[in-house]
Amino acid sequence: MSKSSTSLQGGQVDRPAVRVGALVPLSRPGWVEAGRHLLAGLELGVEEVNDAGGIGGRPLDLVVRDTAADPRRAAAAVEELAELGVAAVVGEYHSVVARAAAARADALAVPFLCSSAVLDELTEQDTPWVARLCPPQSRGWRFYAGHLIDSGHRRIAVAVQPSVYWASGTRILRDHVSAHGGAVVELDMGTPDPTAMCDELVRHGATALLLLVGHPEPAVPIVRAVRRDERLAGLLIGAPAGQPEFTEWATALGEDGAAVPFLRYLPEHLTTLGVRVEARLRARLPAAPSFVAYEGYDTVIVLAHALRFHGTDRERVAAAWPRVEVEGTRGRIRFSRPSGSRVWQWTWPNLQIADRDPAHPDRFRVLRTDSRQEPTDRRPEGEDGLAG
Repeated sequence: MSKSSTSLQGGQVDRPAVRVGALVPLSRPGWVEAGRHLLAGLELGVEEVNDAGGIGGRPLDLVVRDTAADPRRAAAAVEELAELGVAAVVGEYHSVVARAAAARADALAVPFLCSSAVLDELTEQDTPWVARLCPPQSRGWRFYAGHLIDSGHRRIAVAVQPSVYWASGTRILRDHVSAHGGAVVELDMGTPDPTAMCDELVRHGATALLLLVGHPEPAVPIVRAVRRDERLAGLLIGAPAGQPEFTEWATALGEDGAAVPFLRYLPEHLTTLGVRVEARLRARLPAAPSFVAYEGYDTVIVLAHALRFHGTDRERVAAAWPRVEVEGTRGRIRFSRPSGSRVWQWTWPNLQIADRDPAHPDRFRVLRTDSRQEPTDRRPEGEDGLAG
């Protein structure tokens, strides 16, 4: 599937397009709604780049591949896109899928700009080819754990399914909570039984339950079971991975889905660009744009900057990561190599903890914001050669 634009402002052009591969979950078991928001942002970004003259007079051509949350499918898509001659690959929402895509992109020397997957170890080794816009999981989930501690929760249960992503999240939560005198109790949801889980929550005296499971199954049945159990009337339900951000959650759960805090990657106020983009995204989506849609748009803005000022050759694109500095929808974007990071990382994307308002479940409440910004005197690493 190709989402291309073959015309620029003056009409048809003869110069070949700059092809960019896009990885997006558009079918089950992928999180389809998140994929649609990501794709809407990517497509709007491409449209605006082409309306502004493209890349040196050449239009961007977005070549979309559905990953369906399958790591093998994503790796195969990267191989196919590389053979098609794309200048870079962008996108992906699911962390485990993005990790497979990043590994293949690194092996094939294809630049990969990851839009929305947070797993810290996106690659097993240092690579100059991969950059990422979203914050690493360790930063976001420690922020979330701190919010729970500050809210008085010391006995926290996690309903968790087998996954590298969920296991990583559990470890981050346990380390932070135990350091503050609390404990994390792990409830294995490999074979979900919401009723038995409620009994375990009562037995352990948990004051909070975090959903580290897939959506809608088994997340929705778990929430319904907890909400209907009178023994758990005071229990906080949380979803650090962001499930309540999307309308699918609200449609399935209604009032039961309110007051479930989750992580989102938005600032207190969008930039001037972000306000304009928000209006255009609303026209493309059936609901208000999620943070994932802004991540998609910012991905294209960053890549277009690299292509315009550093060239469309793959090695030049990868070498541009530490040189990029561009105003996005959520702040000024530039990449560095934070301690322990194996990829180029936008170090300080904004964090929020939000939930759906119990009085108006179609509206969000922002409970806490982390709007730290990278120091302005940072000098990029690797300025004199290929990044990394």
